[in-house]
Formats: sequence, C-alpha cells, structure tokens
Amino acid sequence: MAAQGSGGGGSGSGSGSGGGGGRLPPHSPAGLVLQTVEMHTGGEPLRIVPRLEAAEEAAGRGLSLLSLRREVAATQDHVRRALVHEPRGHAGMYGAVVVRGGAAAAGAHLAVIFLHGAGYSAMCGHAVLALGRFALDYGLVETPSCPETAVRLRCPCGPVTAFVPWDGRRSGNPVRFHSVPAFVAATDLAVDVPGHGKVVVDIAYGGTFYAFLSAEQLSLDVCSSKTRDLVDAASAVTEAVKKQFKLHHPESEDLAFLYGTILTDGKDAFSEEPTTNICVFADEQVDRSPTGSGVTARIALQYHKGLLQLNQSRTFRSSTTGSLFTGKAVQATKFGDYNAVVVEVSGEAFYTGTATFTVEEEDPLKYGFCFK
Repeated sequence: MAAQGSGGGGSGSGSGSGGGGGRLPPHSPAGLVLQTVEMHTGGEPLRIVPRLEAAEEAAGRGLSLLSLRREVAATQDHVRRALVHEPRGHAGMYGAVVVRGGAAAAGAHLAVIFLHGAGYSAMCGHAVLALGRFALDYGLVETPSCPETAVRLRCPCGPVTAFVPWDGRRSGNPVRFHSVPAFVAATDLAVDVPGHGKVVVDIAYGGTFYAFLSAEQLSLDVCSSKTRDLVDAASAVTEAVKKQFKLHHPESEDLAFLYGTILTDGKDAFSEEPTTNICVFADEQVDRSPTGSGVTARIALQYHKGLLQLNQSRTFRSSTTGSLFTGKAVQATKFGDYNAVVVEVSGEAFYTGTATFTVEEEDPLKYGFCFK
C-alpha cells in the first residue's frame, strides 16, 4: 500500500468507466494515488497511510522520528492536506503515516507520524489504540501471541507499547497502551482569558501538553452547552496560556508546545462514575473520543494532586459521542526534573473500511481546503 505518483498503465490509468476490474478513476499520470485503511476509536476517525515512500526513503537515511516528522512536514505536507482536509476529509479528520524500519522506528514494530487539520502532533492515544490492531491484522508483528500481543510503537514523543487481544486470526478489543512518562507542568495557574476574565488552569503532559479546567469556570456545562460555545471558550484558553506561560520539555523543545485545552465536568476526585470532558486541539479541532493523550495527562494530574492512587482506574466519557476510555497510573517514575507516572489507557478501536484516493493535477482544490 503506497502513496505515490502513478504513471502509465495498469490500474493507475484508464477511463474509469463502468465498474470493471477495480480500475481507478481517471487521474493525471503524475498525480498521487493514496491508499488508506480507515478506523475509528471512540468515534474519533483515523485514516492510516500504511506506506509513504518518501517517508520510508528518509527513514532509510537514518533520520530520527522527530527529524523525519520535520522532513515530512516540509516536503510531503500535500499528502496531509489531501487526506485530512475537504473534500476527502473533514474538519475533524485525523491521520497517521506508518513507517517501518530505519532509525525512525528504532527497534519498534512501527513508527508513526500523526496528522491533523493544522499539522502534526507528538502523540495521539486514540490512534495508538487503533494502530495496535492494525499492526497485528496487517502483519507488522511477525509472531503474534494469544491471548494478547505487545505492539511496540515509536511516536514522536517517545516509545509507547500497545497490548492487543489476538485470537490467532484477528485482533480484538479492548486495546490498552502504556504511555511515555506523564507529568504535571503547572497547577492553579491564573490566566487572563479575553471575554472570560481570570481563570485557573492546570497544565499536564501525556505525550503532548494540555491545559485543564472545569467548563463551569467559563460559565459553561461540558455536558449540555453548545459545542460551538465550548470550542470557542477552550480555544480562547489555549491562546491565552500560550501567551502567558512558557512550556518546557525535558528531552526536546520540539515537544514543548500546548496542543489544546480540555474542559471537564470538574469531577476530578476518584469515583466509580465516569467523568466527562471535551478536548479542543490544534486549530479548533474537536476530539470525538475522550482523548487518549488527554486521559494520560489527566490521570497524571489527578495522581499528582493525590486524588488517585497507583492502579486505581477511572473512566472518562467524551461529551461529543459518549464513548468511554479507562485510565490508571501503573508506575511512578522520574522524567527529567519531574515526578511522573506511566499511564495505562484502554479503549475500543474499529475498522470502517479501506480507500483509494486519487489526485488530478488540474484540480484547483487537489490538495484540499478547510471550511469552518
């Protein structure tokens, strides 16, 4: 499965008339042919590119995954825009480019570059849950074991391991993963938010950084307020925090950026009942799932505040779809100067299909557009 320029004959050309032979629609000889596997986790889509030749070639030159991410952003961003933006994608689309071998994978079964509407992320938990299943079903793990197989992934934020049910024929659910060390960057940080005044936020890292606060501080209800109002308020918080607080990552300044804001129902203390949140990330993109990296960061925050103990599970509900993830801190550790925890997140990922996308060079919108 490749993303490539297709020239000449075979299934890459032809009239596209009729329904014969699995032929592609007509496209210019130099146009891209992009093949994908489609999945979702908790309602959040994942468009997987199993192979991107340019990324594999760059990985073969010995690039680290962070360096490879920069190179893909600089030279292959048209692939992201073609797949994530309209008309092939939509405002909530998410993607992943799989890379096997080379320095980028560094001994893992696969490396992954995450794609979203505004660019490239350092971590994506819902994608990791889906990619765990994909790795088994598409033969990226040579000898899967029953009843569960460990799948080693290298994400831009670092190594992550998914644990995937395997019955000898196909993968199953639920999938769980163990995170990179998660930590708290700030608590009770007062921030001036235009239109809302002074609010108090916490900032935590779960592979990427998020700001957390209850929607009530913004005179909203995460369960009943209009999504547009929640998105506008969360985006205003994100921009305010970016201007008023400088983030630091112990290993790489490439990872020292605020990915988004997560508004909660304020129910941070341990309970058997689910706690609800909504994650607004990148350029006002809304996660349909409870957000895997967000659950990781929120568990780290609750552990830091003494609201959770090791191996004490909490359930997190998405305010958009009602889908559920569970999370727990499984190991205390250090990460640079931070006290950190490794977090286990569990959820369900499902296949929705496969697709072959073509690009006609003369199409003025061939690499997509954004519409809000």
